[in-house]
Amino acid sequence: MRPFHYTRAGDVAEALRILSQDEGAALIAGGTDLVTLMRDGISGPSHLVDVNGLGLDEVRWLPGGGVRLGAMCRNAANDSRLRRAYPVLSEALRSGASPQIRNRASVGGNLLQQTRCTYFRLPEFACNRRNAGSGCSALQGDSHAQAIFGASSQCVAVHPSDFSVALQALDAVVLTEGTRGRRRIPVDQFFRLPGDTPQVTTELRRDELIVGVELPDSPFAARSHYVKFRERASYAFALVSAAVAVEVRSGTVRSARVALGGVAAKPWRSQAAEEALVGARLNEETIAAAGDAAARGAQPQRHNAYKVELVRRVVRQALSELG
Repeated sequence: MRPFHYTRAGDVAEALRILSQDEGAALIAGGTDLVTLMRDGISGPSHLVDVNGLGLDEVRWLPGGGVRLGAMCRNAANDSRLRRAYPVLSEALRSGASPQIRNRASVGGNLLQQTRCTYFRLPEFACNRRNAGSGCSALQGDSHAQAIFGASSQCVAVHPSDFSVALQALDAVVLTEGTRGRRRIPVDQFFRLPGDTPQVTTELRRDELIVGVELPDSPFAARSHYVKFRERASYAFALVSAAVAVEVRSGTVRSARVALGGVAAKPWRSQAAEEALVGARLNEETIAAAGDAAARGAQPQRHNAYKVELVRRVVRQALSELG
């Protein structure tokens, strides 16, 4: 591990000042991902800025409806009101890690965690995300866990967060603060597909930090569900997951959200699956059609064609259990 400076920021302004002045600075909250990256030589920040204690750990219910989660809220998901209002969120968090890790990991850190692609995590392999222009070893290597949507010739890695998939299904907004002011970024726009710049994974600027996540009061949030398929029953990252949310009135689906995890460099929203649901009754035929629609447009790699069928089945399971 390389030497670094450490500062426990007294307020948001101090954290932003260090970020803007030192290009090698990085924020640390729970440290569940960053410390591992530093240990393995993947990340070597010159300055760690501790953002614990900045008052960003509040769960605040908004007067007009919805809720705001501070960036330093832990992933333990112990708020009973949150579980009732947004069940998919609590289910996704519980499936993501052990209680010990969830009690330490933060909301902001969860959004910004790096891919678990083997070739990114091992410095001896070429990786455009880790070292721009070096190549992508996954293209000719083991691709069984890689992307089937939104990949490019530069990168085929997937985003590892279960929490982010649930946020996608809930139309969440990421709240940021920087030296140029505050921003509200829809979660669908916050994450970036690799394209020609796989090293740039989010819209977060160098001089910005996440201060919270806002969940709107939507008609489908309370009827939502998360299903995750992984290689082993213990806490592992998703091969494919699905977050679904539906609003049903008089037996007919009025609105719906279907988001997929483990299939792209960002939580992947399937508008085709949503269109198959809206206006129909939530029965076996409709659920099967939504599963088929969710897999439409997939472009599997050499070793992960199984994910196409897995998408169909996971979406069907999530909707069937919800229905």
